[in-house]
Amino acid sequence: MAIREIQAKVLLAHVRQPDPWFGLRYNVNLYRGCQHRCIYCDSRSECYQIEHFDREVLVKANAVELLQKELARKRVVGTIGLGSMNDPYMPLEAQLNLTGRALQVIARFGFPVHVITKSDLVLKDLDALCEINRTYAAVSFTVTAADDDLAKKVEPNAPLVSARFRAMQVLAEHGLHTGLTMMPVLPFIEDNEENIRRIVEQAHAHGAAYIIPSFGVTLRDRQRAYYYERLDESFPGLRQKYERAYGDRYHCPVPDAERLAKVFDDLCSQYGIATYMTPYQPGTATQLSLF
Repeated sequence: MAIREIQAKVLLAHVRQPDPWFGLRYNVNLYRGCQHRCIYCDSRSECYQIEHFDREVLVKANAVELLQKELARKRVVGTIGLGSMNDPYMPLEAQLNLTGRALQVIARFGFPVHVITKSDLVLKDLDALCEINRTYAAVSFTVTAADDDLAKKVEPNAPLVSARFRAMQVLAEHGLHTGLTMMPVLPFIEDNEENIRRIVEQAHAHGAAYIIPSFGVTLRDRQRAYYYERLDESFPGLRQKYERAYGDRYHCPVPDAERLAKVFDDLCSQYGIATYMTPYQPGTATQLSLF
């Protein structure tokens, strides 16, 4: 995959309020494109104008300096999200440390943060996240399949699910607000009770405070075409099932969504896991002991 540096003009984007899913006020994308190549990623859609999403990663070389200038002008403190259009901890981050340096800037300005990732590489920035957590820091790990082998089919270049759970446990042990985004749940692939049950059980065993679910997938234009090509490779015959069930619909809910949601809710209630995340609230910063 090609790597190319670009100069960004603006970094912080405002999130439409209220944001009931992730509690964000601002959004930051330090890269364009992603190395994980998850077959369901909506960022391939034409509306985002990322022409070579799977063939090239654009690195915003001036991102850290730009972030510092923009945060200095912000008068409203709100949660900054990382991970909406790509994974901030794709393998490239291990060399460039762009996300790590951005988190250090966010820590200096005292802004809260919510990181969404599929990677245990987030642990390299544990110190910065703990510093930010004096205000508020949340890390959500995307997990759609409990089984490592199945996850590798739908998220080919992402770290193993088991590694994500281990990383989540470390974050939880350090007092960070951490949990899962269980989205998308792919129809006819991941929408079975055993998969949902195992995800919730593993989340509980590794310290998850919350799981945010979405029982279905979104498909449009070139993302649908890409997804169907991958189905033909890894799940022969499934494309035709999708075409019969959904046609050209954007939102494709799993066929048994209501029952699976009930199973999920009951399990989360049993284990004391919230089905939503607790967002940052001004005035609730963590107070550190003087002794």
